[in-house]
Parts: sequence; structure tokens; C-alpha cells
Amino acid sequence: MNTIKARRPPPGVPSRLDPLDVAITESLARYGITVIRVGLGFIFLWFGALKFVPGMSPAEDLATRTIEHLTLGTVGPAVSLPVLATWECAIGLGLLTKRFLRATLLLLAVQMVGTAMPLILFPAETFTRFPLAPTLEGQYIIKNVVLIGAGMVIGATVRGGGLTTEPPDGDHTFHTQ
Repeated sequence: MNTIKARRPPPGVPSRLDPLDVAITESLARYGITVIRVGLGFIFLWFGALKFVPGMSPAEDLATRTIEHLTLGTVGPAVSLPVLATWECAIGLGLLTKRFLRATLLLLAVQMVGTAMPLILFPAETFTRFPLAPTLEGQYIIKNVVLIGAGMVIGATVRGGGLTTEPPDGDHTFHTQ
């Protein structure tokens, strides 16, 4: 395990910017998770709602072909698209309302696995040069790593956890593995 000491002025030598730094850090801790949750909720609600209108979602074709492939051709676009739209809207509404958050995050996790599948199933469409140069569709999928991370941060709060501005013992040592 590595230990990294945060750079702080020597004891008794406050920085002129400390009050501003503290205020900003407290605001980030107070509102950051809410902004992540609401932003993620709007993204899922918006993108899900687009899928209810044929031809409105640029991901429509790739999504329906992926579902059709994963279900061995048993679920076609006429069923998969409205189900996916409902699924994504449910995630969005769950995040926005904070209702059924555990179930919402489970739906999000399953949806993210499905969303990544075109990278494996359709590499010719998601990469110009596998695995280094993604197409626009590939980039659209790969950026979901950030959405997964946001979901993980939200998930860390379902038992009442949150962000703090200082370590509990006042020590400014950060441990990494």
C-alpha cells in the first residue's frame, strides 16, 4: 500500500486561500452526489423517452440488434425497443425521485452490461481499428464507464453514506493500493 501526504502548509501557517478552499470543498461534498444523481436521472429519462419515438434515438438500431442477438433472435425490435425505453425511463425516474434506489441501481448495472455488448458483438461497427480507435458509436458506449462510476458513487450512499470534507481523524493521509 502506498501512502500519499496531501500538501498542506506547515502547522500554524494558514494559507490565504484556505477559507475559500474549505467553502468550495464543503459545497462539493454537500451537493456533488445530488448533482450526479439528478444528472444521471435526466440522461436516462431523456434517452429512454427518445426510444419511445421511432427514429428519434441514434442508438435505436444498435440497441435492438444487440438485444435480438443476445436473445438468439427471439426478441425483435417491436418488443425490445419499448421494453428498453421503459427500462431506461424507470432508471431515470428512480434516480430523480430517489425511490427504490437499490432496485434502480440494479437496473442500471444490468443495462450497462447490455450497453457494452456491441463492443464485443459488433466490433466492426464500434471500432475503426480494434481495440484502439472506436467509432462514434464505440465512443458513445465507452463513455458509459463514467455513468457506471456515477452509479457506484450513488450506490455508496444508499445506506446513508456521503462525502466528507476532512478525514474523520483530521489526518490528511490518503492510502492507495
